[in-house]
Amino acid sequence: MLEQWDIDQAICVSHTSKENTVLRSGISPEKVFMVPNAVDTAMFTPSPKRLSCDEIVIVVISRLVYRKGADLLVEVIPEVCRLFPKVRFIIGGDGPKRVRLEEMREKFSLQDRVEMLGAVPHAQVRSVLISGHIFLNSSLTEAFCIAILEAASCGLLTVSTRVGGVPEVLPDDMIVLAEPAPEDMVRAVKKAIDMLPGIDPQVMHLRMKKLYSWDDVAKRTEIVYDRAMQSSTTNLLDRLPRYLTCGSWAGKLFCIVMIINYLLWRLLEFLQPAEGIEEVPDIGPLHAQLDSRDNLCEAEEKRI
Repeated sequence: MLEQWDIDQAICVSHTSKENTVLRSGISPEKVFMVPNAVDTAMFTPSPKRLSCDEIVIVVISRLVYRKGADLLVEVIPEVCRLFPKVRFIIGGDGPKRVRLEEMREKFSLQDRVEMLGAVPHAQVRSVLISGHIFLNSSLTEAFCIAILEAASCGLLTVSTRVGGVPEVLPDDMIVLAEPAPEDMVRAVKKAIDMLPGIDPQVMHLRMKKLYSWDDVAKRTEIVYDRAMQSSTTNLLDRLPRYLTCGSWAGKLFCIVMIINYLLWRLLEFLQPAEGIEEVPDIGPLHAQLDSRDNLCEAEEKRI
């Protein structure tokens, strides 16, 4: 159990991740806080010109590995192309499963409808995203999935597997969830295509600016660190023998690292004493909080 090593506070990026951490590690729930990831909305902006729906482009940007559901894509893409002649795919990313996708493209003669970009540098991700209407995430496990935030910030409607913390990330009108099974993912893609006429990329981008701000994430993270600094901890001399039990070499290494960390912490504490501690706003999904706030504003306006 991790708690035997005197964990003061822990941060998880979703409530699902928090539940798993508490169950698997034995850490007290009061010591675990949910602070989500965020997105740089200044970098990930929609295309100034709204794309035509005469041809629908589905974008996939992911490492092409088993955990990211590359095998699901091999089955989903041919069926979507069969059902929707005006749909084409852009796939960015590299990995051991890329060969399977290329074989699929050859087998079903989809060279003109499935574009393989290979690895995409992060600085070029936005230019790929804004060329599409729908972002497809086929992950088998995810604690959060920042890629979904980046796509939504660029105005893309998301289709994703219902795994891990993904259902917490976006409001229902910005994402279509599916079980990690080919037939259900095809159904979700069909639903997303039907929803596209009602999607306004600029409005979606503005909503993301309100939902996920790195400034807010930084403030909430700082609060957790302050709480950890004020927690009563076991004396370093009492803790070192515990690390020695980790192995003949690893134990000694852990002790050295802990001593260095302790000295650095003392130095920082001397240079900048901790101030008062605030309560961590451990709320539910941010989109639920924002929707509630908007409803209150609308009610107030009607009353006036």
